[in-house]
Amino acid sequence: MRHYTSDSTQAMARVVSLALLADGGLDNSEIQALQKHSILDNLNIDPETFDQVMQEFCNDILQSARAPNVGQIEIDREVIDHLLGDIRSPELQKEALRAMLDIVNADWSLSGGEAVLVSQAMSLWGLELHHRTPAGGRTDLRQSLHIERQERPPVEGSESALHVERLTLLLNSSVSDAHPAPGSFQ
Repeated sequence: MRHYTSDSTQAMARVVSLALLADGGLDNSEIQALQKHSILDNLNIDPETFDQVMQEFCNDILQSARAPNVGQIEIDREVIDHLLGDIRSPELQKEALRAMLDIVNADWSLSGGEAVLVSQAMSLWGLELHHRTPAGGRTDLRQSLHIERQERPPVEGSESALHVERLTLLLNSSVSDAHPAPGSFQ
């Protein structure tokens, strides 16, 4: 796996690439989410840098990842931790988690690989998701989820199952409560 400087544009672009491939392949709705939510602009990643990093990431993954099904890839947890570890700034971690949530929720389906990625990011970075419903009632899913630092540092691996369960409950309850249009997780 290539090395990028911590908190660099390339390291952030690779985390976005990881989110796009977390379910084993590229999906049109996830690519559309990049534009709809201005993810690259919000993370200060220019399109040329993103394209280069995505290509390098795909090459690296093809050399090291398992391929249990034709056309699908599986990325090891150790590799995910290594890639997430390149984002060290607390503010960049929050921005990266928000981008990951936008991407993995683009198709309104949370795969196992996507849940693992988000869970590992939350555990490694010490972040939590909280659901808030504004006083006015309805809101879209993205506005109702708030990302905060955990008050206590996580113990490695201890929060993973809890994060997956909580993320799934938050996403499912928000969808059923607010009945948002597909892709409204902005």
